[in-house]
Formats: sequence, C-alpha cells, structure tokens
Amino acid sequence: MVFMSETEESPTGPDPRSAIEQLEQQLSMLWRRSRSISHRVARDVHPDMEPAAYGLLLILQSEGAMRLTELAANIGVGKPSVSRQVTLLESLGLVRKQADPFDGRAQTITLTEKGLNQLLTTQLARKQAFRNRLSDWSEHDVEHLAVLLARLNDEYTKDK
Repeated sequence: MVFMSETEESPTGPDPRSAIEQLEQQLSMLWRRSRSISHRVARDVHPDMEPAAYGLLLILQSEGAMRLTELAANIGVGKPSVSRQVTLLESLGLVRKQADPFDGRAQTITLTEKGLNQLLTTQLARKQAFRNRLSDWSEHDVEHLAVLLARLNDEYTKDK
C-alpha cells in the first residue's frame, strides 16, 4: 500500500491519510477499552489476578503444559515477568508447577482444575457479552471484522 505525501491529492477519491488517521483513532479507542475490559476479565477469574496473567491462562489452556521459558517466548516477554505472574497464579490455585517428565531439572506449568473452571466460566461470559454487543450486526459483518483483525494481527508478526 502506498500513501501520498501530505501535499498530494488523490484524483480517484479521498486522501488515504484520512483512512489511516481514522484507523489510528479507532484502534486507540479500542485499545483503551480493551485495557479496561482486561482488568475486569482478570478480576472475574480471580479478584487478585492481574490482567497480564489472563493471557498466560489462555496459552496454557490452548497449548497445555509448558516450561516457563516456552511460556515467556510465547507471549514475547522476559522470564522474570512471566515468573512473577506464574507465582501469583500458583498462589491463587489457578496453575501448578510440576517436574518436567523429560527433564527432571525443569518444571512445567499447567492449569489446575480450579483455574480451568474459572477460565471457562469467564470465557462463556465474554462470549455472551460479544453476542449482546454485536446482536445488531450481521454474521457476515462479524466474520469480516474477525478476518480483518486477524490480518492486522498477522502484520505485527512479520519482520518489517
């Protein structure tokens, strides 16, 4: 995609800079709302849980048992940060550490039954909230939004 300079005008339609400006504004608003929702969702899983820990629970749910280093690499943050979150989640009874069956010196982290149950309950509530929020949208529009968001997320994984 090529964008014009600030002084160029498009002979075929609106200046694409305005689309980028609108996108930036809408994404900024969505990210602010998302941070607020993340705090609420984390508290729904457990009142003492931090929002960053929710993502760790999701990864453990989808990937199964993982070492701390794998978990940190999966979300792209350092081991010390993930270690603090895992310690908190363990103290809340949501995850447990156990000896790695392939390397006795290492530990794997897994969801506990309590952690999985609380996570599933929260996920059901979030899905219902999405259904309520988007009830006036067509299924096509919701699918299209999901495709576009996935495409945008993929752009962030590319080396630029």
